[in-house]
Amino acid sequence: MQLALLVCVILAYLSTTLLALPIVRRGYTIQIKSSTEFCSFMPPQPGDDVGATEDQGIPMCTDPSLGSSTTFPQGFIQNATYRSTATYTQIRATIDISAYQLSPNDGGGQYDNRDISGVTCNGYKYFVNILEPDSGDFCIRCCKSQADCNIGQSTKGCDVVIPP
Repeated sequence: MQLALLVCVILAYLSTTLLALPIVRRGYTIQIKSSTEFCSFMPPQPGDDVGATEDQGIPMCTDPSLGSSTTFPQGFIQNATYRSTATYTQIRATIDISAYQLSPNDGGGQYDNRDISGVTCNGYKYFVNILEPDSGDFCIRCCKSQADCNIGQSTKGCDVVIPP
């Protein structure tokens, strides 16, 4: 009887402790293949603030076969430009923020391999991904080396971090 009570107390403690811990998503595999076939990280829920969810981003893709069963909302991607070199592959795009209920006052943020670990992006372990609702821009770059993915200048936006 005492053992059963002890087990119940331990389970109750663990359940309340575990529920209070943040959920860290890890282990995603995403791809960038072309201007119509790519993935990007997004806030976990429509309307979430980008900067506040930098360590909780979820991948969304134009097609589920690229690494995520979650696809971009209809109309979210307005246009996209693809670029690939021997050391990185990238997408720059304009977005309709209303398709994911993002705020036009949200200055955005950066999802990267420092905040979301275990991601492979086109087979590389480095990536940088900026989402700027206030300007309607997003960009993502998969990099062979960390030097090609400048994660230290997120406030300067896509034009500086992932130039066209």
